[in-house]
Amino acid sequence: MSVRKLKPITPGQRFRVVNGFDAITTDKPEKSLLAPNKRSGGRNSQGKMTMRYIGGGHKKKYRIIDFKRDKAGIPATVASIQYDPNRTAFIALLNYQDGEKRYIIAQNGLQVGQNILSGEGVSPEIGNAMPLSAIPLGTIISCIELRPGQGAIMARSAGAFAQLMARDGKYATVKLPSGETRLILVNCMATIGAVSNSDHQLLVSGKAGRSRWLGRRPRTRPVVMNPVDHPMGGGEGRASGGHPRSRKGIPAKGYRTRTKTKASNKYILERRKK
Repeated sequence: MSVRKLKPITPGQRFRVVNGFDAITTDKPEKSLLAPNKRSGGRNSQGKMTMRYIGGGHKKKYRIIDFKRDKAGIPATVASIQYDPNRTAFIALLNYQDGEKRYIIAQNGLQVGQNILSGEGVSPEIGNAMPLSAIPLGTIISCIELRPGQGAIMARSAGAFAQLMARDGKYATVKLPSGETRLILVNCMATIGAVSNSDHQLLVSGKAGRSRWLGRRPRTRPVVMNPVDHPMGGGEGRASGGHPRSRKGIPAKGYRTRTKTKASNKYILERRKK
């Protein structure tokens, strides 16, 4: 994977850094795995704006991703690595031996033509999905379930990975991308390898218009608002805004909002670093 810095032939291209898309093998998605993706524009069912700074953007079709990896023991061949506009990671199209096609999150190093499997007695190779009970300790993993059969919900974005640290009884200790160390049931599935497109963090949009293509509208800074609109608004001249806080008055930058009595606290061995 690589990134390309464009020549400064326009002001918008001067600082722009784009993905080299070396890993992408086709630009045509699999039609049977596409679904409509309607935009809300930040409005609820009554048409009222409930989320600010959302709207516009390019039309997209949703790619149906197999997060459960529940076709155990049936070999699949990687047909292509594709771009997905709905996520930062690349996706891989699998052709199963029984004729079914599915999309999965592509792992770093996954190659077209490679055979991958999921299930209990599978070798721990890149792209294979298996329960945490069968993965060797110290292995780099991604696309991790939190509850058995739920489907992957952790370590799914570009370049993300977790590490299996230990196993004790029915729980495995996993160090997550945030730095949090947590207990997860050993019969939860995970995929071997880190998520693809690790260069995503190096990209530079180059111009404000590209944010509009992605459906992001301009965001007003709280310190330039009036006191009626935000706790950090108002003041004479260029006031700094006081203590950083949200529109509802909840402090930001270091204030912990997690409930002290949350049921899952007992599964977290070490909190993420500040």
